[in-house]
Amino acid sequence: MTENCLFCKIISGEIPSNRIYEDDAVYAFLDIHPASEGHTLVAPRKHFSRFVEMDAEDVARLFEAARKVTAAVEKAFSAEGSNIGVNNGEVAGQEVPHVHVHVIPRKKGDGGRGIKSIVWTEPDRTNLEEVAEKIRKAL
Repeated sequence: MTENCLFCKIISGEIPSNRIYEDDAVYAFLDIHPASEGHTLVAPRKHFSRFVEMDAEDVARLFEAARKVTAAVEKAFSAEGSNIGVNNGEVAGQEVPHVHVHVIPRKKGDGGRGIKSIVWTEPDRTNLEEVAEKIRKAL
């Protein structure tokens, strides 16, 4: 637990929340500023500020819990789909620096859009092989 982290305080019970699911590695609770009814946050109990700090086991536990929660949220709200996402870093919209997965139930005509709608730039697509090579080298 990180002392000043809002989500660490929620996970520890210091701050109340509407718990949806928990196990020894993950805690899921309703977002208090939901994008839609049932919008749930799934967070690791262990504090990680950014997604890239997590190891494979932590990621697997987080996303298995997110899968379970997504199925339950979609069933509970008769959702036709959902957005499942992680904002990684402040520039990407991460408001609380504790890794969490958003599960946002969706219905046809709800006015929402897909993940590509959050970035407004039009990147050059003529150099895709160069872009791919740059990423491969970074791996």
